Amino acid sequence: MIGRSGQLAIVMIATALMASGCSRVRGHQGFILDNQLVEAIQPGVDNRDSVQKTLGRPTFVGQFNQNDWFYIARNTKQLAFATPRATDQVVLRVRFDTAGNVTAVDKAGAEKIARVSLNGDKTPTLGKERGFFEDLFGNIGQVGAAGTGAGSGGTSDNPN
Repeated sequence: MIGRSGQLAIVMIATALMASGCSRVRGHQGFILDNQLVEAIQPGVDNRDSVQKTLGRPTFVGQFNQNDWFYIARNTKQLAFATPRATDQVVLRVRFDTAGNVTAVDKAGAEKIARVSLNGDKTPTLGKERGFFEDLFGNIGQVGAAGTGAGSGGTSDNPN
C-alpha cells in the first residue's frame, strides 16, 4: 500500500503533467529583427549588396516589382492544440531604384494582420440558390441556343 505522502506525490505529479499540456507555446517565424541593423540601412547610401550583407537574404522579393525586398518576422502563441495566433508581426520593405541603390526602408507592424472569419464550409455568393436537380439538368437546351455564339449563324472568317 502506498502511504498518504506517496498518494500526495502521485497526485502532484499527475497534476503537473496535465498542466504542462495546457501551457502556452510561443513560436517565431521568419526574419530575426535587429533594430540597430535595420536603422543602419540608409537610402542613397546602401545598395543591394550592402543590404544583403547587413540583413541577409530577403524573405521574398516583390512579385510585380523586383526592386522591393521584404523581410517578415512573426511571433505566435498557442494554447494546447488550438490554432496559433499572431501576437506580433513586423514587415520590413526595402525599395531599390533601377541601379540597385536603396530608395526607402518601410516598416509595418501587427496592424497589417488580416482577420478572416470563416462562414462554415461554404462561401456565400450573390445570386440564385439552385437545387440539386437544377444543377444537374439546368443547362439542357442551352448549348448552341440562339445568340450564344455556337450555331448562331453569325459571320465566319473561314471562306469555305
